[in-house]
Amino acid sequence: MKSVIYHGLSQKEEEESDVQHLGAQRAEAFVKAFLKRSMPHMSQEARENQLHRKAVVLEYFTRRKPKEKKKKPKGLSARQRRDLRLFDIKPEQQRYSLFLPLHELWKQYIRDLCNGLKPDTQPQMIQAKLLKADLHGAIISVTKSKCPSYVGVTGILLQETKHVFKIITKEDRLKVIPKLNCVFTVEIDGFVSYIYGSKFQLRSSERSAKKFKAKGTIDL
Repeated sequence: MKSVIYHGLSQKEEEESDVQHLGAQRAEAFVKAFLKRSMPHMSQEARENQLHRKAVVLEYFTRRKPKEKKKKPKGLSARQRRDLRLFDIKPEQQRYSLFLPLHELWKQYIRDLCNGLKPDTQPQMIQAKLLKADLHGAIISVTKSKCPSYVGVTGILLQETKHVFKIITKEDRLKVIPKLNCVFTVEIDGFVSYIYGSKFQLRSSERSAKKFKAKGTIDL
């Protein structure tokens, strides 16, 4: 079977195919000459060591691993957060004294934001900064409201949503005050700023990018 698949060419077949049969010595000489032309910077001894002692890899292809698409974890929806009650403040945590350090941090944050609250600082600049600042930790008061029971409520702001402020009073009572139809005041180092809740119905993250226009007195 082997002789059928492969056999050496006879002299007649070599003449018909115009194939020159090289002897072993001529073939070795051809290989050496080829290597010398291909690697002229190497000596003959170095070429022989390279071929005899080491495996020469002529072609090598690395297999590329298919990239796995990383699935981004989906966050909870608003309904799921409400069902889990993630933002509810537990009754044992509704203590005014517990959030006084937060208020001190907020005051330092506003001082840094306004480059120091000096007596000659312009109130308009402070007002513009406060409208875009994070108010969590500020002491706010309700000065005007269409609902008389809200007027006079004062406390530390714990949570702000699009439509309400959640504040803790000195009596350790958690109050939920709607922004609509209410006017709030924020005081820091003698500077008092007014916030018209009807024009303030934005999330704190949205306020930082909003441009507030200077207007006169706004009715409730």
